[in-house]
Amino acid sequence: MPMLKLLNILWNSFRMAMIELKVHKMRTLLSLFGIAIGIFCIIGVLATISSLEHYIKSNIEKLGRSTIYIQKIPWGPHDANTPFWKFQKRPEITSLEEIELKKRSKLVSNVAYSMFYLSPISYKSTEISNVQWTGVTNEFDKILSLDVEYGRYLSNADFERGTNSIVIGHTIAKDLFTKPEYAIGKTVSIGPKKGVIVGTLKEQGASMDGWQFDDRIIVPYLFCKQVADEKSSGGFIIAKANEKYAIEDVKDELTSILRTVRKVSPKEEDNFALNDISSTADPLKAFFSQVTIGGWAIAGLSLIVGAFGVANIMFVTVRERTSQIGLKKAIGAKSKTILTEFLLESAFLCIVGGLIGLLLVWILTLFISSILPFPIFIAPNIILLAFNICVVLGVLSGIIPATIAARMNPVVAIRTT
Repeated sequence: MPMLKLLNILWNSFRMAMIELKVHKMRTLLSLFGIAIGIFCIIGVLATISSLEHYIKSNIEKLGRSTIYIQKIPWGPHDANTPFWKFQKRPEITSLEEIELKKRSKLVSNVAYSMFYLSPISYKSTEISNVQWTGVTNEFDKILSLDVEYGRYLSNADFERGTNSIVIGHTIAKDLFTKPEYAIGKTVSIGPKKGVIVGTLKEQGASMDGWQFDDRIIVPYLFCKQVADEKSSGGFIIAKANEKYAIEDVKDELTSILRTVRKVSPKEEDNFALNDISSTADPLKAFFSQVTIGGWAIAGLSLIVGAFGVANIMFVTVRERTSQIGLKKAIGAKSKTILTEFLLESAFLCIVGGLIGLLLVWILTLFISSILPFPIFIAPNIILLAFNICVVLGVLSGIIPATIAARMNPVVAIRTT
């Protein structure tokens, strides 16, 4: 019986909220506008941040949390006392240093060298200009995730002999051969050389991590070296830390080895940088935190305005239904029931405002997802948060008018017109 009574109260409250919305459309919608904008702001910000974090985390997984990038220039903001030109004057990272790291390091599982070269690539009458070669050594694919769609990846024999076998990105394969599977076995002109396509990579799409191979080709390092000058190729080393050891311990070991190989004296600072994904994590967390705080601030102001609007609706509603309230109390309705009905009605109104805001966010996500390199999605926990905000706001907005209604004298209320 109590459950049936509660369901009856819920239904009556919902019905009265819908009647209020139907009878006084403009007044109610204007009052709910603040709720809608507030929910729109906070859900929009949280959904965008959540989607961006998910996208970055997926890229981090691809890059590898235990992957260290040995380069000339450190990632992230630079010390004001160290001008950028000072980094540029550092000696280039070389393949000989990769060999030394392989020999001496005990804490890494894989090490690879990568260098770059630009040239056109053509097949028959079709040509694509400024295609980047990525010349790599044989452990490159063991550190970074490379998904071959058709054919195969470069073999150990390709690396040892420096053959002209190449693996091409999805976009290049599609532009040259219409369908990527047609590319396997074809001989193409790449700059001053000929290359035989042995594999094509799966489409990756837009990427924020710099490792987007759709419009690149991967070739053995020794083959790339035949046309590119290693000293001006922007080469670097990537090392995968053994999971048994802490990343900082591995970086310390690599630093010691590189300082020895480069003959850096104890008084001199490092002339190289060891970058890993964790070095970008703190700035990103701070950025996400600031954006979220800003979203909550804007949403808070809108929700406060919306709460006053809903409270105003409920005051007017109580005044319009005074005689009905008196009649209900006269036939036995308890004050607690009257209070509950009006609080639920206020909550339902806020939920309607929240649904409008959620609809606006959904429309916005469809538009933004077509522009950004990652899709925007609204997680279930964010929708639940929006629902809880609406319910709490509805109860707070309606508590004073609901209390006034619950305390009415039935005789006086019935006589009120």
